[in-house]
Amino acid sequence: MNMMAFLVTTIMNHTYENEAVAALLNDSKEHFDAVIVEWIFNEAIGGIATIFDCPLIWMSSVEVHWKLLSLIDQPSNPAYSVDMTSSNQPPLSFTERVSELWTQIQISVLSYFIFDKMQDDTYQKYVVPAITKRGRDAPSFYEMKYNASLILANAYVSTAIPQTMPQSHKYIGGYHVDEVVKPLPEDLKKLIESSKDGVIYFSLGSNLKSKDLPEEIRVSLLKMFGTLKQTVLWKFEANMTDLPPNVHILEWAPQQAILSHPKLAVFITHGGLLSTIESVHFGIPIIGIPVLADQHMNIKKAVRNGFALKVDLSYTMADQLKKAIIEVTSNSKYAQKAKELSFIHHDRPVKPGVELVHWVNHVINTHGAPHLRSPALHVPFYQKMYLDLAAVLIFLFLAGQLLLKKAYAAVFSKSKSNKKKTH
Repeated sequence: MNMMAFLVTTIMNHTYENEAVAALLNDSKEHFDAVIVEWIFNEAIGGIATIFDCPLIWMSSVEVHWKLLSLIDQPSNPAYSVDMTSSNQPPLSFTERVSELWTQIQISVLSYFIFDKMQDDTYQKYVVPAITKRGRDAPSFYEMKYNASLILANAYVSTAIPQTMPQSHKYIGGYHVDEVVKPLPEDLKKLIESSKDGVIYFSLGSNLKSKDLPEEIRVSLLKMFGTLKQTVLWKFEANMTDLPPNVHILEWAPQQAILSHPKLAVFITHGGLLSTIESVHFGIPIIGIPVLADQHMNIKKAVRNGFALKVDLSYTMADQLKKAIIEVTSNSKYAQKAKELSFIHHDRPVKPGVELVHWVNHVINTHGAPHLRSPALHVPFYQKMYLDLAAVLIFLFLAGQLLLKKAYAAVFSKSKSNKKKTH
């Protein structure tokens, strides 16, 4: 967490110090109706909206979790929700619940005593002067931090963990998928449509590139792919020689167009949220090779939802990957489940892109949508936990005990006095 705090704060400082950004923020003639910022433990960057005196909207590129929800409502209960870096999935065991609770406590304490202090320094250094220059009094860091109008979450109930959400949280999962998928390049289209036994598409995303895999893994995967009857499309960011006849390298891949083709049998992916959403959108089963961040959680959830298998990244992964490919392509339950989830994903009143535009306009037209904001933001912790009620009950109990003792002492004293008189 300390490393994350340092990294995020450094990025925010560099952003504010960028010449173009600084010129924009200090130009009193500039005006915006709203500011949309991606959230990643970077609340101080939300000060941009405060500078322009307009609503702040957070965008979440991962499934919304307790830390982000705390900015617009209150943290979700760790008894049935998980941290963004956790691979646990509800229902949670006793040890998993303890682990999730400890994670919330640990991050909350570190945030309050370390991270918030670093962010407040950033806010005071870059944001407050820009607000003052515009002739306004700057709110405190905490006032700014909890002043977001909306969270737009790139998730949907077809894949997300069902949770109770405040009115200022909106699902827009799948908004990035093209409504009309662009056609495949002609040569790739011919290759796919000529594949008699279907197509396997393999991509590790943009963060972990296939060309950076150790040579031993690359060679073993290539050899294994050559034993398959399907055509294999491998997104590989460099040239590769001595390819088996059924393996084709794509330095650039039109992923959505490939996923939308009916001949695609399985998608081998790193398990990033966008790729996972796209696989559900197009109803394609996946084999996940998670590497970092939320990928482990995404793949574990996909496995639990029944449309995926997981293979660990290792030097001996080729054999396990082949077994997974054979299982997914020969057992129709994975494709069937992917189709079911795809139906859920599409069965909503409006398309996610339309909903995104609607809620952004709604926030703008209602001057920050204060009617959507949760009253939990204004309730102190001691009131949420009924600590004041507990204090009153304890006081009444102790006062009652004291009165009983005094009454007992008075009765006992009077009884002793009466006994002495009778003697």
